[in-house]
Parts: sequence; structure tokens; C-alpha cells
Amino acid sequence: MLYIVATPIGNLGDITLRALDILRSVDSIICEDSRHASILLNHYQIKKPLLVLNDHNEFHAFPSLIQRLKDGENMALISDAGTPLVSDPGFKLVRECITSEIEVDSLPGPSSVITALTLSGLPPDKFMFVGYPPEKSGHRAKWIENLKTIDATIISFVAPHKLLKTLEEMKEILGDIEVVLAKELTKIHQNVESKKISEWLEQLKSPKGEYILLLRLP
Repeated sequence: MLYIVATPIGNLGDITLRALDILRSVDSIICEDSRHASILLNHYQIKKPLLVLNDHNEFHAFPSLIQRLKDGENMALISDAGTPLVSDPGFKLVRECITSEIEVDSLPGPSSVITALTLSGLPPDKFMFVGYPPEKSGHRAKWIENLKTIDATIISFVAPHKLLKTLEEMKEILGDIEVVLAKELTKIHQNVESKKISEWLEQLKSPKGEYILLLRLP
């Protein structure tokens, strides 16, 4: 059986009792990065074999994981932080489990998307998570243009080295609108603020850490 286990997005205390029970009971744990996984597991004194599944090896790794599951192993799938599969590897593994009639269960838990939404002050009645902006500038411009068609609160992850360029292009295409930026969620320096894009561009000089960007277009 495969368990999809949500893990803390920052504060190690944000893990459910059920998640800990599953991590202690499975035969092995599939993780995105063994170094990140070890921080959490060592904190809770959990010692299990770690199997790495990430964007670089997912295509080659998941067939052997499927075989181990077919052979009767119980495994837990975790990501570096939050709920697995959300802009993280694991989709192909889960899809193949379903196709192969291997039982899959998903344990609810931390999600930076929902945490940022509830702190943003933006309407939560309808929202759409749109992942990361495209890497290439032309594709990103088209992606931003398409945001105009979304009648909901929009939530996106933005890598720090792409944040300023993404904001500049948003200002050019969408105007000097207000956007919310969230970072360091659940940590000591958690920050969630709403400002006009021009104000963010003036304030941000060398962004560090992952950002969550939220907006609601009129």
C-alpha cells in the first residue's frame, strides 16, 4: 500500500498524529530529498529506509517502486514540505498504483497553498492554484495574460530568482495591481503582505526563499 503523507511546511510541530503513526509503521519512505526528510524523521526519532524520487529520476525510479509495492511493501510518499504531488514529483507513481490496483491512501495535512490563502485577506470562495510561472519569458508573458480569464483568487509559487522579473512582467501586462506575497510560512519570520507591484519592486532587492504570490483580478 502507498500512503501519501503531508509533512510540515516549516514548523516541525505541524504534523498529524496519524502521519507519525504511518511513518513509523511503513517499510520504507519515498522522499524528494533524503537530507530534508532526515531532518523531520530524526526530530521524531523515526528510522526507515529512504528511497529518493524527484524530478530528475522519477521516470526511471517509479517502476521499481511499483514492483516493491506489488510485492507487498507498505510505503509512505513525502515531499520536502507540505502535501506531496502539489508542484512536486509523485504523480506518475500514484497514477501507476491506481492502474495496477495498488491501494493508495492520502493523509490530509499541511499545505502552503491553503495557509497562504487563509492569511491573504483575499476572497477564498473560489481559488485556483496555477503552479510555477514558466521559465521562458515569452511563455511567462502568455501565462500572465491568461490570468485575466480566471474569475477566482489566483495562487502561484515563485522561485526567488524569478520573482522580480515575474512582478515586472505582471505590472506590464496586468497593471500596477495589488498582489500578496507570502514567505516563511509557519516559521519565526513568517510574512504575508499585500502591496502594489510597484511597491514590491521598490522594496525587494535580492529575494531569498520560496514565495507564494496571490492576487484577485477585478
